[in-house]
Amino acid sequence: MSTSFVLTLLGVAAALLVLRLVVPGLPAARVVRRLSPLDLGLTVVGVLGLILHCASMFFRPVVAAIPGSGSVISQINSMGTASMIWYTVPALLVLVGLRRQQWIALILLAGSLLAVGVTMYNGTVLSTHLDTIFAAGVMIAATVFLLSAPPWQREPTPATAVAR
Repeated sequence: MSTSFVLTLLGVAAALLVLRLVVPGLPAARVVRRLSPLDLGLTVVGVLGLILHCASMFFRPVVAAIPGSGSVISQINSMGTASMIWYTVPALLVLVGLRRQQWIALILLAGSLLAVGVTMYNGTVLSTHLDTIFAAGVMIAATVFLLSAPPWQREPTPATAVAR
């Protein structure tokens, strides 16, 4: 995983956020689901866990700068059961945090996270694994930025959505 890969993924996520902020009517009232504070917390912790997992594998020196991270990096890079747990728990936290979202988005998100896990542990070519990581990252960003409302924002009703 290169720095340009990470920057491109961050750019796509940022573009989705900007789209959300500048396009009136996004997210559409008929599809938006408000996240509870717990949902938002689970999603954020899950995403941070996924970032930790990827960074431990592809950017070890960056994670190693965190005091006490040596054993976590070793567990993740062992590609054994501990590594699978370090991936599965955050992935499940993201799915649980976003569980109230549109079912099709959840299916696509779950599928993309499953694909990341499968391509990570079955010896798939790195480029395929990176493609699945990119797809999962875009799915998370799209679900959060285009289908979700934060806990402090009320869900728009069809009548108030038109007035926006």
